[in-house]
Amino acid sequence: MRHGHSLANQQGIIISQPATGCREYGLSDLGRRQVVESLADNRELDADTLIISSDFRRALESAQIAHRTLACKMPLCTEERLRERDFGEMESSSDQSYAEVWREDARDPDGEARGVESANRVMRRTSALVIDLESRYRDASLLLVSHGDALQLLQAAFCKQDASQHRSLRHLETAEIRPLVLA
Repeated sequence: MRHGHSLANQQGIIISQPATGCREYGLSDLGRRQVVESLADNRELDADTLIISSDFRRALESAQIAHRTLACKMPLCTEERLRERDFGEMESSSDQSYAEVWREDARDPDGEARGVESANRVMRRTSALVIDLESRYRDASLLLVSHGDALQLLQAAFCKQDASQHRSLRHLETAEIRPLVLA
């Protein structure tokens, strides 16, 4: 699940560093509604679902809503490997800068211009998390709550696509729940 619409989305700014993202820029009213609606439309998640979330406020608030709505039996877990992609020098700038990063990703998925975490690095950290979770929680239903780029790159890994191609996949909307199926 991508987090619901956030105050950063509402303001059109990039918030990607833990010092700010873990404390500020939680969900907007729209984002809270989106999470509830997304869960209402989902038939695969239930009280036995284990929810693992980024510790950024917007993701954690989304996960808390999901945890309450599903009446989950297991406690909510946070995981740093689900954090937002670090957009380096673009922190607090306009979200119009994402397009520049995505063009660079397509050209060089290992690029770290302006201190941006590379697409390949994000893909490796999110994929490593899934491998760890699969070994710990066999046959469990897991809900990962994270961010657009982190989930887009994880989806590319599941589709066995190069990180440079992550933007060719269907974009995850705010509060969207999408199953990850290995190609």
